[in-house]
Amino acid sequence: MTAILEETSPVDIQIKMMDFYASLSKMIPVLSSLEEITNEVTPHDVVLQIDKTRLLRYRSDNQSKYKVPILVVYALINHPYILDLQNKSMIKSLLNAGFDVYLLDWSTPDVEESTLTIDDYLKRYLDRCVDTVRNMSKSEKVTLFGYCMGGTFSSIYTVLHKEKVKNLITLAPPVDCSKDTTVFGSISKFLDIDTIVDTLGNIPPAFQYQFFMMLKPFKHFLGKYHEISQKISNNNDVKDFLRVEKWLWDTAPLPGEVFRQWIKDFYQKNLFAQNMLQIGPNVIDLRRIDIPLLNIVAEHDHLVTPESSLALNCLVSSSDNTPMSFPTGHVGLCASTFAKREVWPKIIHWLGERS
Repeated sequence: MTAILEETSPVDIQIKMMDFYASLSKMIPVLSSLEEITNEVTPHDVVLQIDKTRLLRYRSDNQSKYKVPILVVYALINHPYILDLQNKSMIKSLLNAGFDVYLLDWSTPDVEESTLTIDDYLKRYLDRCVDTVRNMSKSEKVTLFGYCMGGTFSSIYTVLHKEKVKNLITLAPPVDCSKDTTVFGSISKFLDIDTIVDTLGNIPPAFQYQFFMMLKPFKHFLGKYHEISQKISNNNDVKDFLRVEKWLWDTAPLPGEVFRQWIKDFYQKNLFAQNMLQIGPNVIDLRRIDIPLLNIVAEHDHLVTPESSLALNCLVSSSDNTPMSFPTGHVGLCASTFAKREVWPKIIHWLGERS
């Protein structure tokens, strides 16, 4: 890098910088239309509502081919429509393959939810949603499909209620946080989380934006706009970019007590990976998971180090135990042309043989 800089004249650098800022200026009118961007989500029915949490069942013109339904468990961060983005919808791909698909939408917590713990979220919401799916589909068991924090929650739930879970699929779940070398993982280990939660209650979106901007500052501030400016003549690419961009800025507050537990027990004490995590009266021992497991990671994940996620495959007792790794990022794992072409077909094939 030093040699390249030495060979580049100041004039050349200035020209490149002018070209760079010129490309960014093209994005100003594009970004001004962000509010006008809509995403036509797959038709669905709200089949259960507990407080603000909703259980969605997606409609399909195809008759269900598989007995075991899928319950998608999203993270408490952002909103789950990232899984249902227009022509890159993971939900539609699962429906088209013949699955009966449900999704747990945590919605937006307010002050009343600030004192809820992970145990509350699992008992009050997830367990009741699982039972509703089982009853509606007339199936004794469900496939839990968890993304990021939702994958960790699904793993904990499977330990507690494995009699209700047929298959477990996790996408980029934080598991062994001692192996998480991301900016988020590193900073979390030194946060004074008690002061933060005691002061703020629920963690507001503005706080989360500052946190996640630190993960890849150049890319998140300027790099991605420069990149899409090179494709500005492609209307579909621009619209796809804006849909993801709108989702990134559509962040819900994070329940305060959940965040306290998340940082302390997972990132600072790493209890989950040591089979020492306390959820309510129960100690979570991942060795109790002996059902089919598919654990998927992104090689370029800037939010959860792949090694942290892959630890799950080593901690469970499942004989049917499949790790998969793909050369993409955290969001690219679920909402990209690459995911539609490479990731979802492999998930569907794996799941079809076990449903």
